[in-house]
Amino acid sequence: MKYVVLVSHGTFAPGLHSVLKMLAGGNRTDVLSASMEDGMGADAFVERFETAIAPVKEGDEILLLADIIGGSPLTNALDVLSQKGMLNRTTAFGGMNLPMALTAAMMKDVLDGESLYTALLQESQNAIQKMELNIGDEEEETEI
Repeated sequence: MKYVVLVSHGTFAPGLHSVLKMLAGGNRTDVLSASMEDGMGADAFVERFETAIAPVKEGDEILLLADIIGGSPLTNALDVLSQKGMLNRTTAFGGMNLPMALTAAMMKDVLDGESLYTALLQESQNAIQKMELNIGDEEEETEI
């Protein structure tokens, strides 16, 4: 099985996990999350992460999505995966957002390797845009 594992500071990863349940199906066992909340030490996060990835078995793959490259949640998660011999079956990304996570959850079993990784990055990057608001100079009058 291929798992999407979300890690973050604060409650970003569990919040994103909740949104994925809404958009990609609520009973998915292939999306897991763990977060390092305010005041939580690395040891407590590691324990939380190990509990989250308990369903991952020998031969399973992991798409690890993190909020920040180099952040404590990602570096601690990678340390745990390395200690468990899972690093060679893991592909990690930083800067996760909803389009990236949704693409990972929906396309992980359809696309493989570089095609999947390219799709994740493209969806993530395409989602970041400045929204142009057309306000106009004059306020529109509404009839009642």
